[in-house]
Amino acid sequence: MRSMWKGSVSFGLVTIPIHLYAATENKSVSLRQVHVTDGGRIQYKRYCSIENVEVPYSDIAKGYELGDGEMVVITDDDLQSLPLSSSNVIDVLEFVPLEAIDPLHFDKHYYLEPQKAALKPYVLLRDALHKSGNVAIAKVALRQRESLALLRVHNDVLVMTTMLWPDEVRKPDFGFLDEDPPQVRDQELTMAGSLIDSLSEPVFDPGKYTDSYREALESVIEAKAAGKETTKLPEKAGKSDVVDLMAALEASVSEARKSRKPAAGKKTPAKKSTSTRRSSKSA
Repeated sequence: MRSMWKGSVSFGLVTIPIHLYAATENKSVSLRQVHVTDGGRIQYKRYCSIENVEVPYSDIAKGYELGDGEMVVITDDDLQSLPLSSSNVIDVLEFVPLEAIDPLHFDKHYYLEPQKAALKPYVLLRDALHKSGNVAIAKVALRQRESLALLRVHNDVLVMTTMLWPDEVRKPDFGFLDEDPPQVRDQELTMAGSLIDSLSEPVFDPGKYTDSYREALESVIEAKAAGKETTKLPEKAGKSDVVDLMAALEASVSEARKSRKPAAGKKTPAKKSTSTRRSSKSA
């Protein structure tokens, strides 16, 4: 991993110099636009819509379009003059329970690595944060944009998650919310609960899931690169519309129980005792 940002965590009067790393990466297969007859890459040129001429990158600025179509030009000097009080500083503001934050507000995740001289205050904040059971709410500026963020502990490392501002989270505005809800029978609710129970696991194991579309696309690319013909993958049967809700629930519960039934001759493993090793909180 490469450090993408260098700054510090401001925790009261304690300053902890850190390096910031992206905690996630996009594994989607990147496809380019090409000319279908010869594979040549499609290129785009920057043209001015008024003068109808190609514009060099040095003459390009940012603009904000007003409601009447007028364009307000914003230069780099204009942006540099804006105040970013938390620039190069992750400024801790308060501490709250993680459960108090709706995941809808979460944006991107980053690992924080202490600089050499800051290991002790880093470990101090990490352990104190873990012991408190809370997460830290902070302000930070990344790429000329100020964001709310939270700090938490994951695998003995401080993780920063940037958050959306309150006005960036849309309020659901759907007609059915203003209508009288349909009556759900007790039997249907009980059966839905049984379906949830039959599909429940004590912990989330992301390792048992795979990106089947990406794997199939990579196989197609490898086959074409090797000069082989590709074969069309069989399509999954579409699910039919629900006619009888209760019957669909009963069938779903039955199917879930069959798929999770242990193999013949194998005993269900006994539950392991709770480890005394410290576990890190994660969102």
